[in-house]
Amino acid sequence: MIRHLTTIIEREGDGYVAWCPALDIASQGDTVEMARANVQEAVSLFLETAPAEEVAGRLKSEVFVTDVEVAFG
Repeated sequence: MIRHLTTIIEREGDGYVAWCPALDIASQGDTVEMARANVQEAVSLFLETAPAEEVAGRLKSEVFVTDVEVAFG
């Protein structure tokens, strides 16, 4: 089965951190591409090795990424 999971990647220091909020799994890399590949591998390994109960407990059925407008300053 193939699932499409949202991943958020942001710069942190000299590298990038990638986070998959649907499973709360993160990884990192020196480039955006490396961070993406590393989190993809981490998610795949988790799904291959974790008990079904843990996967079901972590897997969120809906994750929304959106913008919000706030006033400051």
